Amino acid sequence: MTTLVVAVDGPAGSGKSSVSRAAATRLGFDYLDTGAAYRALAWFCLERGIDTYGGDDLIDSLPGFEFSIGTDPDDYFVRVGAETVTNDIREPRVTHIVSSVARVPEVRRYLVKLFRGVIEGSPAAGIIVEGRDITTVVAPDARVRILLTASEEARMSRRSAELTGVDASTTARELASRDAQDSRVVDFMNAADGVSTIDSTDLDFDQTVQAVVSLVRSADPRGTQNT
Repeated sequence: MTTLVVAVDGPAGSGKSSVSRAAATRLGFDYLDTGAAYRALAWFCLERGIDTYGGDDLIDSLPGFEFSIGTDPDDYFVRVGAETVTNDIREPRVTHIVSSVARVPEVRRYLVKLFRGVIEGSPAAGIIVEGRDITTVVAPDARVRILLTASEEARMSRRSAELTGVDASTTARELASRDAQDSRVVDFMNAADGVSTIDSTDLDFDQTVQAVVSLVRSADPRGTQNT
């Protein structure tokens, strides 16, 4: 059982994936990108022509969704079956439908169970788990719970840099649409009780990573690496 779980929530473009991964490396922890699972499922549906908007076909496809992910932050990968899809799940066509996948309650329950299995199976001293509803649903008992947020302008800029083949105006529309759709399922803009907020709007990448690392070390200074 992992000794220390760090749960990181936040909206799209807040930097939670890259920051969490870098913080995990610095701490010697494992890293779990839960958003990659939703993207991988969206990719899986696109490849097989599965309707992601009706619900039933999507739910019926779950037993055939063979998902695996690398939790070593220095050896990160996403696979569906034997196929590595680490880059494919960032394509615009996947981004366009991922909210229709994530909004289905049965899908969320299925993947939450998967995430908890990954957390429990981690051999590292700790694991940083990031995504949406992590602090309240996936790992509500995590030792450290963080809401990583930023202004809409900062998030649009970061998401533009992250996604390939998408111009700024398209990124802005997709970010606003994603926020609107996901807000119907989870509250990712307000910290729940006991959750620490890090606003990275005016922080650079290294400063944001350090803010996360500092929170973790303050919670368990003996269980983390001094790097």
